[in-house]
Amino acid sequence: MTVVLDSPKAVARRRRKPRSWWALRIGIGLLAFYAAVALISFGWTPYDPLTPGIGDGYDAPSWAFPLGTDRLGSDMLSRLMVGTRYDLGIAFVAVLISLTVGTTLGTLAGYQGGALDTVVMRGVEIFQAFPGLLFAMLVVQAVGAGIVNVILVLSFVGIPDYLRLARAEIHAKRDWQYAEAARLAGNLPWRVAFRHLLPNSVGPLLAFTSINAAFAALVTASLGFLGLGLGPNVPEWGNMIARGQDGVMTGQWWVSFFPGLAILGLTGGLYLLGDALSDLTDPRRRGR
Repeated sequence: MTVVLDSPKAVARRRRKPRSWWALRIGIGLLAFYAAVALISFGWTPYDPLTPGIGDGYDAPSWAFPLGTDRLGSDMLSRLMVGTRYDLGIAFVAVLISLTVGTTLGTLAGYQGGALDTVVMRGVEIFQAFPGLLFAMLVVQAVGAGIVNVILVLSFVGIPDYLRLARAEIHAKRDWQYAEAARLAGNLPWRVAFRHLLPNSVGPLLAFTSINAAFAALVTASLGFLGLGLGPNVPEWGNMIARGQDGVMTGQWWVSFFPGLAILGLTGGLYLLGDALSDLTDPRRRGR
């Protein structure tokens, strides 16, 4: 009988793969749960989330109110369900816009190079000198609260990261053999960039998308907590935490705890998903 011993790299790869797959499964599971809650909230919630006085102010969690009520007597579970729709929806739309615009500009800058690349990268460096949250606060304060304004601000904040990442990937691969073959076959420059180079560079972009979505959800909640988000009565998680901060010191912990737990679960799931995608799409991380 011949015994074949695996190489140390193969053993390390097998030991590493389950961790990536478990992180991927947990991330997808958490994201699917939040998406299901958001969809259900369109058709059903235990009570009207916008109606105060359904119960007494600061009712503790019970069978009638599983997550308790806030200081106005509104049902926390109903407001938390609708808040999932706002926070998850804003993050999804903002990331979609950032991914589309940033990847397009980064692909053009990385493939063309020259003056276009220089101008684009200098503009990105100037913009990224400002912290993302601070920039979002200043812009929302200037243009006003509202879903559309928050989405546009978050999209604008996310564009430079996608631009830099796409530009680096395209710039590194534009002289590879398959790109040269595509040019020799008579393909136009835009077709070489978007049809041949970009599909071979989507791995890092997809991995970063989850991280960016987590950041967008955190910024949305931060703006809501500071009173700069969607409005004081909108059942958004940041607003809910701010609405219950006075009760934390007097024992009404549930008003801020459950929205904070929802933010932790969503961002944690997105970070796990992004880390797993990085492991599964980057050969260097798979092979270590």
